[in-house]
Amino acid sequence: MLNFVNIQNFKTLLESSFPIAPLNIFSGLNGMGKSSLIQSLLLLRQSYEDKVLDNRGLILNGNYLNLGTGKDVLSSCCAEEKIKFTIKWSEIVSPVNFEFDYKPDSDLQPNLRPMPFEEWNEISLFNSKFHYLSAERLGPRSDHILSDFHINGLNPIGKHGEFAVHYISEHGSKNLKIPAFKHPKANSNSLHSNIEAWMAEFTPGIKFNAITQSNSVNLEYYFIQGKDFTKKFKPQNVGFGLSYVLPVLTSILSSSKGGLLIIENPESHLHPAGHSLMGKLCVIAANNGVQLIIESHSDHFLNGIRVAVKQKKINSDDINLFFLQRDIESLTHATEVISPRIDERGRIDIWPDGFFDQWDKDLDQLL
Repeated sequence: MLNFVNIQNFKTLLESSFPIAPLNIFSGLNGMGKSSLIQSLLLLRQSYEDKVLDNRGLILNGNYLNLGTGKDVLSSCCAEEKIKFTIKWSEIVSPVNFEFDYKPDSDLQPNLRPMPFEEWNEISLFNSKFHYLSAERLGPRSDHILSDFHINGLNPIGKHGEFAVHYISEHGSKNLKIPAFKHPKANSNSLHSNIEAWMAEFTPGIKFNAITQSNSVNLEYYFIQGKDFTKKFKPQNVGFGLSYVLPVLTSILSSSKGGLLIIENPESHLHPAGHSLMGKLCVIAANNGVQLIIESHSDHFLNGIRVAVKQKKINSDDINLFFLQRDIESLTHATEVISPRIDERGRIDIWPDGFFDQWDKDLDQLL
């Protein structure tokens, strides 16, 4: 499990430290650098998958990210032209220092600290317990691509959720790895049954089939209607939110103890009650050995987590909040990291300007 990350000279993070808890929420105005920690981890992941991290360096364009060349990622105000990541994992005694030289026109930043990675598959950032879902997920479609390589390998859901339906088709009958994910209304302990039950919290009565065909997987929805069921519907005809939340639920409910989930805007295209529920589901995951790094703009998502704290569903010490901002009056183009704290009653100690406060500002105007 990740315990600590320090980033130097990467984009607007001149030198920023992040103590990492089981549940971590990143927020901030657009363009303030809140995605940079996530990107640093994804760069390490894709460089490891491409087998260049141990000796050659940091690859900037790959399966997870396409950031350009060195001049696109080096901080513009850095004192030395090197990118450094220092990471402390609970599985490794000492912090690991990654240091990369600067090549402005190359998408490979050379490794200044070559190191072997033979035993690093025990760390969730580098093994199949890792899931990453981008904010840009697949919209509604009936047919989904097949990939045995992905659903049984290092990236089982896909960064856009493109393999989620195939994953459910192949693994949906298996029992949940974490019993706490079982929904009270689920018919069994299976992954498919519990995805359905949690989806019904967002869209009452929803059911779905994921059927593997010769060269694709077909997805169709139907609904409980009284004592019967409706006809089958194409995903294009039941709303955008279901398509966006399906891979999120799949990644969370298929996770196991020791897993690492990085999810951008898990609440996207859900109604406010769904935002809050998604926060509570993330709490269940964090309370059962899954580490989550979440980027969110939703006060409803945050409030769902705060309510869970007050209800003693999770210890407030197991949640870290990070609000990233930048002073446009400063001569240095760098991000400042502020860390509000949640107390045991769900209250937050500091509210910097722009930190989930738009409702209060608008309410002041209305009153």
